[in-house]
Amino acid sequence: MSRSERHPARDILGGRRRVRATDDSIQARLGLLRRRWRLLIRLSVGTGLAYFIANQVLNHRQAFFAPIAAVITLIAGGGARRMRTMIELVIGVATGILVGEMLILLIGRGAWQISLVVVLAVAVGTLLGLTGLALNQAATSSVLLAAVVPNAGTNVALTRFVDAFVGGLCGMAMVLLLPRNVVRDIDREVQRILTGLAALLRKEALALRDRDGRLADESMADAQRMHPLLATLTSTATNVSEVARISPIRWRQRAHVELYTSTVIDLDNAVRDARVMGRKISAMVRHGEPVPNGLDDAIDALAAAVEIFADDLSEQDDFEEARRELVEAARMASVALPEAATLNSAAIAAQIRSLAADLMYASGYTRDEIDERLDF
Repeated sequence: MSRSERHPARDILGGRRRVRATDDSIQARLGLLRRRWRLLIRLSVGTGLAYFIANQVLNHRQAFFAPIAAVITLIAGGGARRMRTMIELVIGVATGILVGEMLILLIGRGAWQISLVVVLAVAVGTLLGLTGLALNQAATSSVLLAAVVPNAGTNVALTRFVDAFVGGLCGMAMVLLLPRNVVRDIDREVQRILTGLAALLRKEALALRDRDGRLADESMADAQRMHPLLATLTSTATNVSEVARISPIRWRQRAHVELYTSTVIDLDNAVRDARVMGRKISAMVRHGEPVPNGLDDAIDALAAAVEIFADDLSEQDDFEEARRELVEAARMASVALPEAATLNSAAIAAQIRSLAADLMYASGYTRDEIDERLDF
């Protein structure tokens, strides 16, 4: 009897799960494609415009490097400052062309010549201090120079250099004329972190209430998993700040973007505070220490304050409600401590106060104002 005949229900359910997983994957990819509509338009217009300028306006017959440079600026430069990306691109291309043309004049074109040219281009680029994208373009341009036979009478070095510059400018123009929604982009990242932080704090409150060391350990793992999100947020903050600064279409969003970007370090500190608090809760439970009455409620109140802070940040509110709730959470933790507090219970109360202070600082308070509000 076959396996499917022995367990027909299992196979049917398994098949449904596989179909559902495939459907979810397709839906996710379609969603990603919809979110990339700006990039698709930029690539379409930017590459066509770069080729038109290089080929028709500048009369470069082999103008393939102009659209390539536009693509690189729009895609490979997505995680870096685009002006720096364009400069790196041109420097890398110039290096590859310089090394490549000098060698090709001596040794000609062919398979072994390409091998030698690309190695030397990368070596020279490294000695010049080029890294990442610039070094990649030094290698790429040297390969293209060695592999593609130019039209007779063409100044290859100058032509390729100008094409790279034209493509970079066209890529920059597309970013300026069709910029991303910078507030939406950074809000998505920040809300993901704040939502995770609130959920993490509620788990810690439950761990303390139920004296569940497993939940406390899970909360520490949750905090650890948030660090890649914080790294992504740092990169996003750099990109959206640049777009809001250089694109006239997004100038009106600069104040809101600055509000978000000013919170990045404080959010990182808050997540670290939550992780330390999880470790102290785990230690308290593991050692069988008494849990002060109301300390779990203080952590729950802190989670609620984080959610209010997230709303205020998204709506560009004045943060007064969030600040009140953060102060109240810190006060509850202070009141909950008995006179003979253990080291772990005192540390938990201190972390609640520290996390509240981090978010109050992110809301625009100075250190003196925070000390005044949290002076119990």
